[in-house]
Amino acid sequence: MSSHILELASSNLSLIPAVCCALAVGMIVPALGADQPARIGVFDHHADVGGVGIPGSAAFDANTREYLLAASGTNMWGDHDECQFAWKQVKGDFILQAFTEFLGSGIDPHRKMGLIVRASLDPRSPHVNACRHGSGLTSMQYRRADGAITEEIRFKITGPDVLQLERSGKKFTMSAAQFGETYTSQDFDAIDLPDEVYVGIYICAHSNLVVERGIFRNVRLIRPAHPAFVPYRDYIGSDIELLDINAGVRKTVWHADDSLQAPNWTPDGKRLIYNQNGRIFSFDLAKREAAPVDTGDQIHCNNDHALSFDGRMLGISSGTTSMVYTLPVGGGAPKRITPTGPSYLHGWSPDGKFLVFTGMRNGNFDIYRVPSAGGREERLTTAKGLDDGSEYTPDAKTIFFNSNRTGKMQVWRMNADGSEQTQVTDDEFNNWFPHVSPDGKTIVFISFPPETRSDDHPFYRRVYLRRMPVEGGTPAVIAYLYGGQGSINVNSWSPDSRMIAFVSNSDSF
Repeated sequence: MSSHILELASSNLSLIPAVCCALAVGMIVPALGADQPARIGVFDHHADVGGVGIPGSAAFDANTREYLLAASGTNMWGDHDECQFAWKQVKGDFILQAFTEFLGSGIDPHRKMGLIVRASLDPRSPHVNACRHGSGLTSMQYRRADGAITEEIRFKITGPDVLQLERSGKKFTMSAAQFGETYTSQDFDAIDLPDEVYVGIYICAHSNLVVERGIFRNVRLIRPAHPAFVPYRDYIGSDIELLDINAGVRKTVWHADDSLQAPNWTPDGKRLIYNQNGRIFSFDLAKREAAPVDTGDQIHCNNDHALSFDGRMLGISSGTTSMVYTLPVGGGAPKRITPTGPSYLHGWSPDGKFLVFTGMRNGNFDIYRVPSAGGREERLTTAKGLDDGSEYTPDAKTIFFNSNRTGKMQVWRMNADGSEQTQVTDDEFNNWFPHVSPDGKTIVFISFPPETRSDDHPFYRRVYLRRMPVEGGTPAVIAYLYGGQGSINVNSWSPDSRMIAFVSNSDSF
């Protein structure tokens, strides 16, 4: 936590007697004028809503991307609210996500923090509220009309770290999870909020005699793709993010208003290789600068590219009928490897002598191995269905891949020669693109919702990134994101096996 966040936190620790309160408990007043508060992170303004006894505050650490909110306030309940609120005015659909943490043991077990969408800044405003209490109680709270009594739908989950609030037309969805678990969700459509609303984060002490504090991390305000968008023609904005896989903390390092896809992390830890609009780019992590990689006449590259284990060579998939080529990582004349297509590259052998790719031959998608210098391709999988996403483990003994041969798309593994093909995951999700960490201990993959077709990994979906030990086990969520196609199609582990790079998406507000 940064020093100025800590300074603000420590300044709000003490109790303040009621005689010092600037406003009487329960008094209803409007929020501060929208021209008074300062911008805070992704939000345009922040202010106290309602008759708080002690003025609240908000701070944003531009380095850690953390938000600290501090507030008094008797409640977020009944016919009015009292809280500190950071907001952005938003029209139409949105998804708001955050990791949430109360600071300190607290005075009242019903102190609250969460995500909220309001019709106005008036404390009596209609709203929908994704709420967690200091006691662990978790609920979707809502006020149907101005001054109406607040109602709630309680969740079975208690004390969630992760909250999400989404608007889709007239439907609102709250989702909550302990970090590592998948969401528990609740839909609600019995409220009519205006098209333009106030969306943001809040905290309430449940007492006008004290100030309570909470931190919001991984805050993402997302504009989903329009329902009528046409895949592979219409694109929304993209962010390349870095993720600490143990803490779940995310940091955006690069943005484009169109489609960035599939970052590879170079073995020296200095750069990311990604594709954009048919070209390959190299992103310098220290300088935060991107530069095109010379791929010769291959300027229609897709997101199936791979770096050799030593980082010297780059393999790409390119062309209207995708073919596999290799070239030096710094750029140069590409050498065609596969004799026919479609061929979609996914991995190199650790010694650099072989490439593994998905090829469609005789109407079926299977995994093939081919010498990296060129030569005869060898078919490794023969099961009916789609086999994809093949990658070697660092010890060269095993290839991980994904297959829908048993129904859902699931993670599989096999020996390097194609023998002993074994299913690794078996759940309701469609699991794609298993990536093996450099230390050989962990795989990370992307999980699409159950309703997704097993042979599709589409753009712009609510997906999870999950990890599990290479020997198998229960997958744990490490990122809750809006993404999909292009998010993590290639191996994007950092060299120290502590972080991964991926792409998330949002349209512009």
